[in-house]
Amino acid sequence: MASISVERTEFWKQMDRNCVGSLLAGARLKAGLTQGQLARKLGIRQNMVSDYERGRRSLSPGMAARFSEALHVKRSHLKCGANRRLGIGQE
Repeated sequence: MASISVERTEFWKQMDRNCVGSLLAGARLKAGLTQGQLARKLGIRQNMVSDYERGRRSLSPGMAARFSEALHVKRSHLKCGANRRLGIGQE
């Protein structure tokens, strides 16, 4: 049986999304914002912020830039797993 790297498994992808969500939630809390306040800054609904933080939505490069600006953090701080190691999306 051929082996595949763990980074290519669905389990790893889900874990990576949850990592990004935890980083978003931490940055939001550090900024002293509620999900509703952050949502208003981003021009999205509060439940969408919740979905990003819980890993139910994947963070696109465009949304990463918007979160980064709203939370005053570098985009590279919102990366996890393979994307962080490879430098994808970092300034």
